[in-house]
Amino acid sequence: MLIQNACVLVTGGSSGLGAACVANLARQHARIVIADMKPPPDTVLREYEGRIVFSQTDVCSENELQLAIDAGQRQFGPLRAAVTCAGILHAERLLPREGVASLDAFRRVIDVNLVGTFNTLRLCGAAIAAGEADADGERGVMVTTSSVTAFEGQVGQAAYAASKGAVASLTLPLARELAQHGIRVVSIAPGVFETPMMQAAPEKVRQSLIDQSVFPKRLGQPAEFAALVSHVFENAMINGSTLRLDGGVRLAAR
Repeated sequence: MLIQNACVLVTGGSSGLGAACVANLARQHARIVIADMKPPPDTVLREYEGRIVFSQTDVCSENELQLAIDAGQRQFGPLRAAVTCAGILHAERLLPREGVASLDAFRRVIDVNLVGTFNTLRLCGAAIAAGEADADGERGVMVTTSSVTAFEGQVGQAAYAASKGAVASLTLPLARELAQHGIRVVSIAPGVFETPMMQAAPEKVRQSLIDQSVFPKRLGQPAEFAALVSHVFENAMINGSTLRLDGGVRLAAR
């Protein structure tokens, strides 16, 4: 898929991995819809004026997400791609020192990380399928964000690991289904990245995660995630797979 002038929707595009994708795609002259609860910084809107539209969006809301898609298509033309970066973290043992894990908290993680991703895929998939195919028969690409915790969830990460494991499991069946529409579906499973969520973690926790990386011995940079998203867009042979982006890390139990 050609990135230049393509209309791309990015959920969670105001911060973290999503913001890095927005900046990278905007520099390549894509046209981007940021679907997020909070707007991006004013500096981003000014720097990429004319290439970005923001739509306040709860990814679990069918109406709000459809409004974001419609706003983008009105301004930039047919939707060609989507990147799902909206997500939340939650850490809690099933059996803490007192009581049991919160069912409401578990549901919230599943709603945002999994249901929100599925909601994005189904509505963006419908919009992309309505567009024109290129010479290769491709209409577009959808990239989701899983996590290495889908495969190596640590103690206390049951909700997060379950949500990200389910996102990875969506990839192949949807790629198979949407092939008839010329739409590729790919998931990226990042390791530990330098995002606002990780910046709030205690230094001892951060260093422990760095120590578990093979190479490089550091946290991933959001720009590295964004670079892989762009490569997935441009490489038509990447489809139906979950790609680890983790510096070789294999998370320990704790």
